[in-house]
Amino acid sequence: MNIISITGPESTGKSMLAKQLAQHYATVFVPEIARDYLQKLDREYGFEDIVIIAKEQLKAENHAAEKANNYLFCDTDLLVTKVWSNFKFGKCDPWIEESVKIHRYDLYLLCDIDLPWEDDPLREHPDERKELFEIYKAELDGMKANYRIISGLGEERLKNAILAVEEAIYF
Repeated sequence: MNIISITGPESTGKSMLAKQLAQHYATVFVPEIARDYLQKLDREYGFEDIVIIAKEQLKAENHAAEKANNYLFCDTDLLVTKVWSNFKFGKCDPWIEESVKIHRYDLYLLCDIDLPWEDDPLREHPDERKELFEIYKAELDGMKANYRIISGLGEERLKNAILAVEEAIYF
């Protein structure tokens, strides 16, 4: 099975792309756990919440892998929690740091910032997307990860993602 992460800054179409790719490949996807977790929280989130979210995300991936059909698409990943934690709090839990090194994906689809920002109460950094994109790119380069940058609007973005999956997995 090929496990593919859809990663990158906020408001870059990760959730939509994960759903579309799962539908295209007739398989399942792992939703972003952070969104549900934060919506249910009756307080401001803190540093300690990030590792809880990361562990729940990984648990959801493992559960979904049992149902996947050749591909598993993950709407976000441990790298997102690492970048988020470092950017928000200036530090990252050691468990997340170590898990990012160990828990690797067959392919990372890094979503470009060419989509317009969509305001959402859970989104925090509309003016830092370029900076965050460069952080993700540097992290993936540092990991020597197999990744492709996905850009384009609407159907073009999906077609570019499908092409990236086909090229990366079959060649």
